[in-house]
Amino acid sequence: VQLQASGGGLVQAGGSLRLSCAVARDAFTLKTMAWYRQAPGKQRELAASITRDRTTFYADSVKGRFTISRDNAGNTLYLQMNSLIPEDTAVYYCNGQSWFNRDYWGQGTQVTVSS
Repeated sequence: VQLQASGGGLVQAGGSLRLSCAVARDAFTLKTMAWYRQAPGKQRELAASITRDRTTFYADSVKGRFTISRDNAGNTLYLQMNSLIPEDTAVYYCNGQSWFNRDYWGQGTQVTVSS
């Protein structure tokens, strides 16, 4: 499994961005996909996750502003981020977890929110 994240960038507070994560192959082996983020000087944290049956989870800090989704084939993961705030500035990583609980990571994409 290979994951390729894209869609980061610089945006003003209150703006929106959409992240994408393409799964190169064997997407069917992933039971859960997620977006993590790591701000400067902080630990990586889970922002949102989605299972194959589309059950979602959101961290309290992004609930109501971010939406995670997968396409029908499960080959692409999305994160729609609205009402962005400077505290959302971080490197965002897509993650896939297999049925054997093995983790796969994308390369990360930078999101910067200016005040």
